[in-house]
Amino acid sequence: MKKLLLIFLLFTSLNLMAQNNKRERIKALKVSLITEKLDLSEKEAQQFWPVYNAYEKETSKIRFEDIRSIRKEIRTNIETMSDDKADKLLNRLNKAEDSMHNLRMEFSNKLRSIIPSKKIILLKIVEEDFKKKMLHEYKKRKKEQGN
Repeated sequence: MKKLLLIFLLFTSLNLMAQNNKRERIKALKVSLITEKLDLSEKEAQQFWPVYNAYEKETSKIRFEDIRSIRKEIRTNIETMSDDKADKLLNRLNKAEDSMHNLRMEFSNKLRSIIPSKKIILLKIVEEDFKKKMLHEYKKRKKEQGN
């Protein structure tokens, strides 16, 4: 029994490490793409990356801890949910989405003192393109696994 538990823990640890490695690789690809496409000067890069990383950390927190948990609660309870509970969840969801919007606006305003507006717009395009490429790759791999 101990061997079985040990093997289970080993595979679980390896799976978590692989997921973390994938996330780190994806993050590295994103950083590389942004660096290449924005063509940041050394001074711009020194100021840009701390602001960008703080923004990414905050948006991830809101997206994964707040919005995702609210949506999960909605999906699992929608059939039996009272209108009062739905109203409270909707208010929480709206508050989280407002926080995301405010964070985006604050981020954009901070960047204006670091890089030209054209590069800020380019950053938005690069991020959208990156998300599309990642989604395409995800769908492609799912399809390959299904066949």
